[in-house]
Amino acid sequence: MLSVRVVAARWEAPDIVSYTLSGPSLPAWEPGAHIDLHLPSGLVRQYSLCSDFSDLSAYRIAVLAQPSGRGGSMEAHRALHVGATVSISPPRQTFPLVPASRYVFVAGGIGITPLLPMIRQASALGIPWSLFYGARHTAFAAELSGPVTFVDGLLDLPAIVASSSDAEIYACGPAPMLDALSAMRADLHMERFAPFVAGGDGSFEVELARTGVIVPVGADETILSAVRAAGADVPSSCEMGFCGTCETKVLSGTVDHRDDLLTPAERATGNTMMVCVSRASCARLILDL
Repeated sequence: MLSVRVVAARWEAPDIVSYTLSGPSLPAWEPGAHIDLHLPSGLVRQYSLCSDFSDLSAYRIAVLAQPSGRGGSMEAHRALHVGATVSISPPRQTFPLVPASRYVFVAGGIGITPLLPMIRQASALGIPWSLFYGARHTAFAAELSGPVTFVDGLLDLPAIVASSSDAEIYACGPAPMLDALSAMRADLHMERFAPFVAGGDGSFEVELARTGVIVPVGADETILSAVRAAGADVPSSCEMGFCGTCETKVLSGTVDHRDDLLTPAERATGNTMMVCVSRASCARLILDL
């Protein structure tokens, strides 16, 4: 755990504030990395680093105010005042920028944050890139110059994909935007800021292999909450399928993967699952717990 101090706060849009966090000997990171922010209430929330990755004197994150959310963003806005000290995790990488001859970045709203360092790196390496940014209120506009298309509203996703056959596409933004892009481009690189939602939930059982305990999982609960109630010690952080903290080995059974971390190949093997969001597509799973 790292202790950092909030040294600056800046409104980037009517509902987005960036916070600069300073601390001694901050670990190095690469574009696409995020940190866990530990809030006073005990909530843990993930935020993409959107500062200059070559400057390790401070990190910067941006927080979208969501009054109708689960409470984390509003608490973050209250806790992250200038002068406050907060605890964060070291940076973790789940959204790496792969080598490419050209990049196309697609952002929706607060989804611009993980893409900012990627754009900086592409520019530094002299690799061609373009950004398509859809938002009612554009954040970080002063930092964006070059081949940038700002759209006040919905992006023309089919046109973007059609013109990007020779490029790696990186996208972050609202779920409908990412779902639409995924349907058009199988090798899309994306990061979600909201959990994947699927219908048709049913009940099933989980067997804890280390103890033999059989745990029923109801249609309205997660595997994580059910096995914890049964005494299993499973670490977690985001509880939304983003961070990988709760990744658990699957010994038997088939999985309905709902995370945003495993690759299609990893999902196909069925060797592990994120128990915070993913479910069984069979009557019983046996997990290495």
